[in-house]
Amino acid sequence: MLVARVYDFGDIRVETVERPKPGPRDILVRTRACGICSSDFLPWYIRRKAPLVFGHEPVGVVAETGVHARGFRPGERVFIHHHAPCWSCAPCRRAEYVQCATWRASKLEPGGMAEYFIVAPANQRDTLRLPDNLSDLDGVLIEPVACAVKALRRAGLKPGETVLVMGLGVMGMINCALARHLGAGLVIGADLFAQRAARAREFGADVGLVVAADNLVEQVNEATEGAMADVVIVGPGTVAALRAGIAAAGKGATVVQFTPGPPGEVLEISPYDLYFNETRIVPSYSCGPDDTRQALRLIEAGVVRATQLVTHQFALTQVAQAYLSAQKPEALKVVVTFETDKTADDAKRATRAASDGS
Repeated sequence: MLVARVYDFGDIRVETVERPKPGPRDILVRTRACGICSSDFLPWYIRRKAPLVFGHEPVGVVAETGVHARGFRPGERVFIHHHAPCWSCAPCRRAEYVQCATWRASKLEPGGMAEYFIVAPANQRDTLRLPDNLSDLDGVLIEPVACAVKALRRAGLKPGETVLVMGLGVMGMINCALARHLGAGLVIGADLFAQRAARAREFGADVGLVVAADNLVEQVNEATEGAMADVVIVGPGTVAALRAGIAAAGKGATVVQFTPGPPGEVLEISPYDLYFNETRIVPSYSCGPDDTRQALRLIEAGVVRATQLVTHQFALTQVAQAYLSAQKPEALKVVVTFETDKTADDAKRATRAASDGS
């Protein structure tokens, strides 16, 4: 089977490997689609993990189940979360699933950008059947939407509050759409690119700001008549962005760090201002099983759909091109779709049958 393996930032190679065999309690999934995540564009993050078969937003069909596997049958179409918790440890009892040791250790083997992959028993705990009314591309959105669900939950967004979303790639657009759905009074999107700022209105933003020359705070001040934002979602994973997000936050506001920064970088803050403004800085890392289930419900309800967000599709053999396209300003969600071994075998059989009948 074919896999896409990352060796360094921008160095992605399509390779042939043996198809994995499921163990007694595993399931084998034949991949139909897998999204490219924003985290795949963080050089330090990729280099820390490389080489690896990347991809953690897959949708597929159960191809085979182990003799002792329970709960899934061949032919079922599923979304699979690459991390799943144990449900019983102290962090899980507090619903802090990403702090669970099992959540941190669990993964897909070899990864989502493979024609087939193994889902171990731990990951089956956050494997969801897809309803017939959702496409494969809709299913690919479950993990990213779940990350936005968690971020806005941790932000404690209340109806009528002003939300500033910094960075209007696919995750920024999803955050805008969910903030609007949750009853935000004013949704402000901000980006370096005018085309993204304008497009944010399609996803529920009332205002799209084009940031230049450090003018974000000035523009937010004007848009809010001096009140500033009640919730700030900081998309870019930089200290400069986080600093700007804090500056754009109003009294008693929550600033959500949505993307990690490189190890070793330090954010300097004023404890005086932090205290008297009662500014909350809240990290939001990935998502848990409650979030993926809520994301599925939101996608079913049409709050976000693939027809709005998926701008590019590529075959697995074009994954390097897909990776480059995903970094362009006009791209939102880029998805790799799969022609699997089974599809190829079916085509060969059909060709042989046609030849025999001629």
